[in-house]
Parts: sequence; structure tokens; C-alpha cells
Amino acid sequence: MTNRDRVGVILAAGLGSRLRENLVGHPSKLLMEIGGESLLMRTIHSHEKANIAKIIIITGWQSDLVKAEIERQYQGNCELCFVFNEHYELSNGVSLLKAKPFIEQDFLLTMADHILDDRIMEATIRQIPPEDGAILCVDYKTETVFDLPDATKVMVESGLIQVIGKEIDEYNCIDTGVFVGTNGLLDEIEKKFTLDGDASLSDGVQALANHGKMVAFDIGSCYWQDVDDIDMASQAKSLLREVGEP
Repeated sequence: MTNRDRVGVILAAGLGSRLRENLVGHPSKLLMEIGGESLLMRTIHSHEKANIAKIIIITGWQSDLVKAEIERQYQGNCELCFVFNEHYELSNGVSLLKAKPFIEQDFLLTMADHILDDRIMEATIRQIPPEDGAILCVDYKTETVFDLPDATKVMVESGLIQVIGKEIDEYNCIDTGVFVGTNGLLDEIEKKFTLDGDASLSDGVQALANHGKMVAFDIGSCYWQDVDDIDMASQAKSLLREVGEP
């Protein structure tokens, strides 16, 4: 399989409630500009850096607005496929399941509201997940993570993820929201959803970790930033200025 056969998936269905009250001039969090372009458009360009030809964008809140604006703006060569998640109020794993009909081999997964160093995306080209497993890009620079209490923490031993969660006490790195997954990850999330009526990405990761099939990839000196609230948005803008973007 070449990387051009790898499908990209962007989760863009959330309510964005922590930023909504601060959205001045932006009808949707995903359309808020960071460094001169909207969060979602920036994420699409990140997938281009990973040599992705087709991107599945899972929408939810304000789906029609987001889809129309991205289709108006986008001038690249990727095929964009918008899929609506009517259960967008549930956890992010439910959004990922909406992409399952479009995934035949492995896939690149990102969040629509994460600012990502191009070097992370380029590195994913060379990452091959274990059979029925997945890879999560992690950041060991925990002291540099903005709003560490809100971050999803990860404990890695010998290159394999052992535990993941926001509330775990022992961890050595942070989840960046970039995955190279297989149907094995989807299957684990689907099992959880069938049992409980909801499922997160972390649920799927933990299930794979329990079977020794969840690999951690160290992003090294690369940068990234989640954008969940106004302070994170300001941090993202500062970060981009530091690395030479507008």
C-alpha cells in the first residue's frame, strides 16, 4: 500500500462549546482563523503534507455551514468527502465510526481543532501500524504542554501504550490527536459503543493497548496545540508566530 491509498479522517463534529461564546466574527469554531486560515482548512492542509489523496471530514454541529464554507475555500487536490454525524453530542469515537464505510486499509486520523507541525504529518507517511492495531503520535515534552490538566495523558513502556486518560496519575507523554489506525481501532470502538451507547477514541486506544497493539510514536521537537478555548487559541497564535507563521 502507498500512502496515497491511505484515507485521511478529520473529526469535526463537536459543539465547540468552550469557545462558542468568544467567537466574534466566526459563526463556527472550525472556521475561526488561526495564523491566517481557519482551523479546519489548516487541518486539511496538514493532511496534504501527509500525502493523503482523500479526506473524510466528519461533521456535526453547524454541518451545512462548515461544509459550504470549506467547499468554497478549498482549492487543493484532495478529494473531500463530508459525512454527517447526527450524534455529534456523543464522544469522538462515535464520530470516527461514521468513517468506517470509507476505510478499507489503514487511515490517518486527526482532530479538526489541533494545530500540527508539518513535520509530524510528514513523519506519518513512514509509520505502519501493527496488524489490527494503531499508532498514536505522542509528545514527551510534557513541561511545554499548554493546559496540562486538560490534556489526555499517556503512559508508554518500550514503545507501547499501556494506559491513556485525562485523569491518570502516572504518565510520561501526551496524546497529540494524530493517529495512524486500522480497522482494529474501529472494531474496538464499535464494541464499546454497542455495549454502552457511547465510545471515545481513548476507549479504543485502551482496548488495543490491553492487547499490546497500540504503538507510540515520539514527535520529538515538533510542535502542536489543541484549541479548545480562547486561551488555547491565543497560545496557538503565539506558537505559530514563534515558528515563523503569520
